[in-house]
Amino acid sequence: MANFTGTALTCIRSERIVFQKLAFSVTASEILYLTGPNGSGKSSLLRMMAGLMHPVEGHFFWNGERISKVTDSFRGNIYYVGHQNAVKGDLSVRENVQTWAALYDSEMENYSVDYALEAFELDSLANLPARFLSAGQKRRLNLARLNTTGSPLWLLDEPTTSLDEAGSLCLKKLISSHIGKGGMVVMATHETNLTNCKILDLSEFTHDPTKFTR
Repeated sequence: MANFTGTALTCIRSERIVFQKLAFSVTASEILYLTGPNGSGKSSLLRMMAGLMHPVEGHFFWNGERISKVTDSFRGNIYYVGHQNAVKGDLSVRENVQTWAALYDSEMENYSVDYALEAFELDSLANLPARFLSAGQKRRLNLARLNTTGSPLWLLDEPTTSLDEAGSLCLKKLISSHIGKGGMVVMATHETNLTNCKILDLSEFTHDPTKFTR
């Protein structure tokens, strides 16, 4: 069973300790929600998990192996979607999805762009230049890329930002399908009504709550 863990993690930004001695674990078919106030390090932790930042102390492990020893194979198992939308305005909605799919062509033999668009109710806008989309539609398009990857571990930074109720429902269905197939999700969120799930409250690992840094 796939598993992803972190131990004794410390993050320092602008010479301030954001969090320290942080530990987590997530296994197949699980969702780990990252919670905490702004500046508690949710985005920083996700970037560390994605290999875009490095902890000052501590280590990450994939299936029991330290990631520094299996870096290349680990990267093929993760898919990171940041807080900002990576949408190209001059490309059509369909072309944006096709571009993302091309990056994972080895995994996409049976992939359908139409399916990705339909999953977020964007099929009627397929030929529209992305620059004409609303903020919520751009967020849906950004999340549609999740249908272009076979990676088991999804790292999502506040994915519901700008989504309406219908868009949030589309995302929940997609995540439910992913974990139902043995996938894993680590997601930063400001939701407070989370129940029956794994939650990591980063404020518990903050060195100085009065000196949060983004």
